[in-house]
Amino acid sequence: MYEQILYEVEDPIATITLNRPERLNAWTDRMGDELRHAVAAAETDPNVVAIVITGGGRGFCAGADLKGLEAISAGDRSREASTELAAEPGDATADLSFRGPYTFLMSVRKPVIAAINGPCAGMAVPIALCADLRFASDRAVFTTAFVQRGLIAEWGISWLLPRLVGTAHAMDLILSARKIDAAEAERIGLVNRVLPHDELLPHVRDYAVHLAENCSPTSMMVMKRQIYQDLTKSLEDAHEVAVSEMIASFDRPDFKEGVSSFLEKRKPGFERIRFE
Repeated sequence: MYEQILYEVEDPIATITLNRPERLNAWTDRMGDELRHAVAAAETDPNVVAIVITGGGRGFCAGADLKGLEAISAGDRSREASTELAAEPGDATADLSFRGPYTFLMSVRKPVIAAINGPCAGMAVPIALCADLRFASDRAVFTTAFVQRGLIAEWGISWLLPRLVGTAHAMDLILSARKIDAAEAERIGLVNRVLPHDELLPHVRDYAVHLAENCSPTSMMVMKRQIYQDLTKSLEDAHEVAVSEMIASFDRPDFKEGVSSFLEKRKPGFERIRFE
């Protein structure tokens, strides 16, 4: 079914690889539909604890395919959604702010990790920012690019970027569209960590395995929802939700298992999430 991505599940990880290496994985509507469909499949697969998104070949994603941009500039703004790829991943009860074309990644009920293996440009930047964690190769380069195409701060980047790097850095990256290397991206907080290129995917896999072996999937699901939705709440409201969720967690098997495994000095055996 997939033409522009690769999808692989190896317990406990689903890996989605953007797969147009000859075009530096330039983004198309088809690629977006395929990514959404694959994320939905991974979210409902009990063998998957974490979802990894990376790029095939030497880059992560060069941004929107220039042929598509050329067509739009000529007045063609039509889009045909792929009916066979229709999918609605994420928590259907989540705030609609986190259910958009790419912000839906923030409502997915499992951790989403971007393994940025090379250039990440244009709309690929806000897509990567919608992942929960970003690990980058030392070969990665970032540019927002929008201003150089006569565009604006697209796909929620004006909300996402300042919350990660602060207003001053966000203004710099958006207004100038200058290229920054992986080291600067790490320094300003755009990515969590930079790894030598050949160590990137092994590190991401080890990180995901750590989550699967030591962390409650249900707790991660609830905490991810708290973090994103609390970005739009007051401290008082966030605290009220936290108390409610804490009390609810006392009645879950994971709480008993977490305490028992700690006292018995063993790894916990948390249950995987199963959705209907």
